[in-house]
Amino acid sequence: MAKALPNYKEYVEDYIHKSYTIGGFIIFPKHHNSINQCRGIHPLIGDRWDLTLECIRRYYAKEQSPLQRVLEKDKDFFDLFIDFKGYVDFFLLQDCVSNDYSSVDIWLGNGAFTESPYPKSVREYLSWIEKEMAFLKKRNKRIEEYCESVY
Repeated sequence: MAKALPNYKEYVEDYIHKSYTIGGFIIFPKHHNSINQCRGIHPLIGDRWDLTLECIRRYYAKEQSPLQRVLEKDKDFFDLFIDFKGYVDFFLLQDCVSNDYSSVDIWLGNGAFTESPYPKSVREYLSWIEKEMAFLKKRNKRIEEYCESVY
């Protein structure tokens, strides 16, 4: 890591500073074994937002995913948005999905939930972080533009 990132401490501080913005947060129902808890500890999700959103897409498409049980437990919450497009549009997540809402932009791997979600090399790690940060920047801008348009 030292060769790829000579100042790792500065890199991590910058990551934390940029990710602890409104674009880095989302609302989920809160209860024992909630979505947020389960996605954080599931060995095929590893707290990754892209994979979590893929599970949510599959929920609306009535396809199986590693978070199927917890998503079904929160059916009343997801029903509020009608469908995946409604969910994405409500939370301003358009920069994480295809234009037709049929797929999620997976930042690392293929999103098939058949392998570890964690990077296998420094290059994969840096690429994954770069994609996550690009999404957060776009989402923050989208949130800002939305707020300006309604206030």
